[in-house]
Amino acid sequence: MPVSLLERVALVTGAGRGVGRSIALDLASHGAKVIVNDLGGTLDGEGNDISVAETVVREIEDAGGAAAANTGDVTSSEDAYTMVKQAIDTWGRLDIVVSNAGILRDRALHNLPEDDWAKVLAVHLTGGYNLLHHAWPAFRQQHYGRVVLTTSNSGFLGNFGQSNYGAAKAGLIGLMNVAKLEGEKYNVMVNCLNPGAATRMTTSVREMAPEQQAAMSPDLVAPAVTYLCSDSCTTSGMVINSGGGSFGRAAIVQNERVAIADATADDVETHWNEITSLENAEVWWSVRETRAAHEAATEE
Repeated sequence: MPVSLLERVALVTGAGRGVGRSIALDLASHGAKVIVNDLGGTLDGEGNDISVAETVVREIEDAGGAAAANTGDVTSSEDAYTMVKQAIDTWGRLDIVVSNAGILRDRALHNLPEDDWAKVLAVHLTGGYNLLHHAWPAFRQQHYGRVVLTTSNSGFLGNFGQSNYGAAKAGLIGLMNVAKLEGEKYNVMVNCLNPGAATRMTTSVREMAPEQQAAMSPDLVAPAVTYLCSDSCTTSGMVINSGGGSFGRAAIVQNERVAIADATADDVETHWNEITSLENAEVWWSVRETRAAHEAATEE
C-alpha cells in the first residue's frame, strides 16, 4: 500500500530551512497536517525571524495542505509544551514529532567556550528531550506515536572542531534507545535519521559545487523520514542513513566477550585482538537482550 499520513498531525522543528523544510513539505504531501517550527535564527542560534516558518506554511498551503507556523525555542520547556498544545488545539491530536532543530558553534576543544558547549547541547539534545517529554503523554493516551530524531556522523564517527555538536548528536541516539523501550507497548516508534544533504549547516563546514549541492538536495533525505513517520513503519530503535538518493542503516554492535580468569593488564594485552574483534558481533536491543532475540520473542 502507498505510504499515507492522512489524518496524522506532525510537529517538525527546524522546519524553516534545509532538511527540516524538506521533511515538512514531504509529510504534508502525504497528507499530514504540520506544525512548522523554526525560530528563524542564524546558524549559531542568534536572533529570530517569523517569516522563515511562515514561508514554509505558505508552500504547504499553496500545495493544498494544512500547516501552522510556530516560532518557539526548543531549548525552552514551556515553548516545547506550547508546540505540542498548538498541534492538539488546532487539529485535535499529535501523532508525529521530528526533532530536527539545530545550530553550529564549531571550535577545537581547547578553544571551545563553555557557553558554546552548553548552547549546542541545549538546542539539539535538550530540545529533543523537551519535545518528547511533552508529546509523550499524548502518545501514551492514544497508543500511537512516531518520532524521528536527527543525528549526525559527527556523533557516530566524530568531526574535528565539533565536540559539542558530536556529543549532542550521539546523545540523541542514547535518547532514542531509551525512548524505544518506553514507547514499545504504546505503539510509539522512535528512530534516528542520519542525513547527508547540502544545507547552510553543511556548506558552512565545506564548500560544495552547484552540481554537488543538487546531488545532495535535502529533498532526497525526506522520503526516509516520511516512511518512519507512517503506520507502515513498525520498526523502532534504528539509525537510518539518508542522502544523495541512497539509504542505509548504522548500528552500534557488541562482540562476544573474552573470558579471562583473574585477568591482569598483561592478559588484556595478550588477548587484545580477540577482545576488539567484531567477528560474530551483534546488534543489541537493550542491556538484556540482542535485537534478534527481542524480535523473535515479540513474534511469538
